[in-house]
Amino acid sequence: MLEIFNKWYRRYLFEEESVLLLVILTISVVLLMTIGDILTPVLAAIVLAYLMQGVASQLQRHGVPEVLGVAVAYILFVGGFFGFTLGLLPLVWRQLMSLASEAPRMLELARHFLGVLPEKYPELVTQQQLSAVLNAAQVELAGLGQAIVTRSLASIPGFLTVMVYMILIPLLVFFFLKDREQIMGWLGGFLPSERPLLRRIWGEMNVQFANYARGKVLEMIIVGLVTYTAFAWLGLNYAALLGVLVGLSVIIPYIGAALVTVPVVMVAFFQWGVGSEFYAVFAVYLVIQALDGNVLVPLLFSEAVNLHPVAIIMAVLFFGGIWGLWGVFFAIPLATLIKAIINAWPTQMVMAGNSEPEMQI
Repeated sequence: MLEIFNKWYRRYLFEEESVLLLVILTISVVLLMTIGDILTPVLAAIVLAYLMQGVASQLQRHGVPEVLGVAVAYILFVGGFFGFTLGLLPLVWRQLMSLASEAPRMLELARHFLGVLPEKYPELVTQQQLSAVLNAAQVELAGLGQAIVTRSLASIPGFLTVMVYMILIPLLVFFFLKDREQIMGWLGGFLPSERPLLRRIWGEMNVQFANYARGKVLEMIIVGLVTYTAFAWLGLNYAALLGVLVGLSVIIPYIGAALVTVPVVMVAFFQWGVGSEFYAVFAVYLVIQALDGNVLVPLLFSEAVNLHPVAIIMAVLFFGGIWGLWGVFFAIPLATLIKAIINAWPTQMVMAGNSEPEMQI
């Protein structure tokens, strides 16, 4: 066993930089697993500052001075941040509460609509089976409504924490943008002056991470706004709530669009039944999904993520299970980071006997 470990150590950790990278990864994972909740505002501010730095860099390429570019990017961030937290979120929450209050009426309509199935298709479903399903659904909906009300009441003591976050995150984003060079220089002081492995991994990840994160945020905003506008124009109830759900669904590849189809279809069905309005909403929704997948995604993401669909789904499940929504959002960049580390990690062939090892990069 010791001989196997020695061979593994000599194969993968023969360089000082490889050991340093392993230590950095281990410390990062331990910190995220132990005090990740405490570091949430800092991590969120780092991601937001990274996104806004892209805006400032684009302005600088068009001749805008660096200070003015950073100021414009920060003003855009503050406007979007407070517009989302003070404008959109309360509207979505009110619509969610309204939807929960209408759940019993929707269940009664479903009972009336599905009640004819045992008569038309007795070999497929019986009245007892239908009653059992509807009763179980009624219990689940009642529990969901109670949970929403309870959660809203329980969140009242945490209102102060939310207010602190609303002040703290913009402040952190400001200092991360303003003092980016100083902070990066301070962190670089803990690393060796010669670090080709880290530079190679960072160079590869910086391009892909920037393209993915900024493109995904733009995709969420565009898809959400277009969906809300279309549903509101068609007169569909809970247009803001459904727009947010459809916008967030683009975070989860392959699965999000299928999941969010269910509430869209259910709200349209319970509002209008199976009629022309229902088919119009469904057709508009399919057009939005088609344009997103075939036009918007190729336009926003200049570089395709070279990952197998199975790897993407596993990354979404794994990181989403660990870090929730943040893990789902960054599942693909994190999977790409792991792949870049594996590809860039230097190895050497450990030969049998006392012969010299053969190095491979």
